[in-house]
Amino acid sequence: MEALWYVLVAVLAIAVGVFAGMVLRKKVAEGKIGSAEEEAKRIVVDAEKQAETKKKEAEARKKEALIEAKEEILKQRNEAERELKERRAEHSKIENRLAQKEANLDKKSEALEKKNEQLDKKLKDTDVVRAQVDETLEKQLKVLEEISGLSVNEAKEQLIEKVESQVKHELAQRLDELEQQFKEDSEEKARNILSLAIQRCAADHVAEATISVVALPNEEMKGRIIGREGRNIQKIETLTGVELIIDDTPEAITISGFDPVRREVARVALEKLISDGRIHPTRIEEMVEKAQKEVDASVKQAGERATFEVGIHGIHSDLVKLLGRLRYRSSYGQNVLKHSIEVAFLAGIMAEELGIDANAARRAGLLHDIGKAFPHDVEGSHVEIGVNTAKKYKESKEVVHAIEAHHNDVEPKTILAILVQAADAISAARPGARREDMENYIKRLQKLEEIATSFDGVDKAYAIQAGREVRVMVKPEQVNDEGMKLIAREMAAKIQAEMKYPGQIKVHLIRESRVADFAK
Repeated sequence: MEALWYVLVAVLAIAVGVFAGMVLRKKVAEGKIGSAEEEAKRIVVDAEKQAETKKKEAEARKKEALIEAKEEILKQRNEAERELKERRAEHSKIENRLAQKEANLDKKSEALEKKNEQLDKKLKDTDVVRAQVDETLEKQLKVLEEISGLSVNEAKEQLIEKVESQVKHELAQRLDELEQQFKEDSEEKARNILSLAIQRCAADHVAEATISVVALPNEEMKGRIIGREGRNIQKIETLTGVELIIDDTPEAITISGFDPVRREVARVALEKLISDGRIHPTRIEEMVEKAQKEVDASVKQAGERATFEVGIHGIHSDLVKLLGRLRYRSSYGQNVLKHSIEVAFLAGIMAEELGIDANAARRAGLLHDIGKAFPHDVEGSHVEIGVNTAKKYKESKEVVHAIEAHHNDVEPKTILAILVQAADAISAARPGARREDMENYIKRLQKLEEIATSFDGVDKAYAIQAGREVRVMVKPEQVNDEGMKLIAREMAAKIQAEMKYPGQIKVHLIRESRVADFAK
């Protein structure tokens, strides 16, 4: 019972505490609500006061804005009225001007009508006069035809011929002026460059034949070289590819062959056999093999010496050997290796004078005839072979083009190609540099004279100076002085297109008039 009592007392105490807390909270909340209501009333009063103040201020601003707007409207209205007055005044002035112009135009139109009437009258009078003039002209033409004995068409033809003659005369004079103007500077500069190059580069020219001679110590050696039943001489000829000529020439054997390298191998082998004294087929094979090696070494040394002399480096070793083979080649009696070295020097000197790459010029000049190093059984011209060889060994495009264009197989497109072409012509055109057989020489002179006599008005033509000049006699009654210049130009162009020749050919036209009479 006591325990129950304690529990009841505890529950009652808790209930009283909770009730007291609730009462306290209510009082506190009522106090806060009262203060909040007072604060809200105060805020509302303040807001009403501020709203009243702002309303008054807004009304004042509205009044000021209305006043300003009215003033602005008044100002714009005044400006618009003033501008309108000005435009009205301007329009009135324009109207006055237009009225004056209309009046002037009316006057002018009246004057034009009068002038048109006058012109119509004049045109009618002109038609009449024209008809009279045409009639008079027809009469005069008939009189002129009767007096001159020529018809109108014949007179026109004579007039056309006269005009053509005058045009040819003026054209020839113009060509002469242009040539003189062009040559004033270019010829002098080219002459200086070429003469300087030729003076600085003087090369020897050695004529080479298709035979070599080997001296013998005695006549008995001929029999030993021939051998029993000709075994030795047959062995030598088989191994070297040449022909041994043993005749009545005392103490000498002639080696004949078109390949100079093979002739050199045979010559060296024979000299070794003669010096050794033992001549039999086995010994011949040994000596020919040794001679081949010596000639190959000599070829390589000649190529290296040429590149060193010209100052060109970086050439492929196979190209160097091919250059060395040119030592044993000749063209019209001119040694091809010496010719190539000379062309390299000439091209380099001219390149230096012109301010372009002299090394490239010397390289192209040295390699321009590399195609001649190959044997005759290789198909193609030496230009085609040289181009293919240069491409094979990775030479530059400029060098390949110079090789391809040095005989005008293609049109030269670079200064380098033109320099190599000029240097090649200079080297070949030196007095005594080349020789050609009499038959080809005569054919070239005949061809030159045929081209010269193929032109109208040419009487006779003579090739002189070993084909370096052609003198042409023209008929004076058919060709005048002005026409000579045109014929000379056309003749030179035809010679250049149809003939191949070293150097240049001078075309010299001569027109001579002679009159003779007798005093009796």
